[in-house]
Amino acid sequence: MRVLAINDISCTGKCSLTVALPILSACGAACDIMPTALLSTHTGGFEGYTFLDLSQEMQKIADHWESLGLKFDLIYSGYLGSRSQIQFVKDCKKRFLKEKGVFVVDPVLGDHFTFYKGFDQAFAQEMKSLCAEADYILPNETESFLLTGERNFSAALKKLGEICPCPVITGAQDETGYALRYLHENRECVLPLKKIEGAFHGAGDVFASAFCGCILNGLSMEAALSVTADFCYRAIARSEREVKDRRFGLAYERELGGLISAISNNSL
Repeated sequence: MRVLAINDISCTGKCSLTVALPILSACGAACDIMPTALLSTHTGGFEGYTFLDLSQEMQKIADHWESLGLKFDLIYSGYLGSRSQIQFVKDCKKRFLKEKGVFVVDPVLGDHFTFYKGFDQAFAQEMKSLCAEADYILPNETESFLLTGERNFSAALKKLGEICPCPVITGAQDETGYALRYLHENRECVLPLKKIEGAFHGAGDVFASAFCGCILNGLSMEAALSVTADFCYRAIARSEREVKDRRFGLAYERELGGLISAISNNSL
């Protein structure tokens, strides 16, 4: 199995490619990376971080890969810093995804019902066009709102399902509780989650990476979401106990054994 992860590299603060590479590798994949930007730290709580856009280098990397004949069973995209990078990912899908390969998009746009710095509605529209090419999309509740204009999860899922056949709203919380909400065979499904209060940086990237690892190993969508949710909960619970400064990410490493066992037990 060969997977391509397209995301930024935050050198400190476990997230994006620095979690995708080890998690996908642990799941048995040869994980190649396409870095979209290089940061000294992630942007969630650190001040004075450095940022280097890698757009020009991305094209050179892709051209070299094409000369090597590289193809991927799964392509997963995360943080993209510009509309041109979104177009680049579309091109990567055409050039490098195997026939019947899987394309997963984490449409990174914002949190707390607002855009991240530098993003706007025009960027969201471009991201929506990328989601339309995906097999699975993994927006958080803010991103589902920014993509659809709907705060009601059922209404948002209906609109997301018109974009992509298998949308998953991660971390969806309303009066009924905290859950994953997703469409499976055009049916709205809810997977209740145990919640630990507080913000845990990098949790979304850990979730997306583990989900891709499950899909690569042949798990059904429902099994993949269940296994991934359990892995993330255990990683967050361990982090609550062991990590004093949550800016530095989840303590997921010791939970990888459980993830690998669960994948083996649920493989089709």
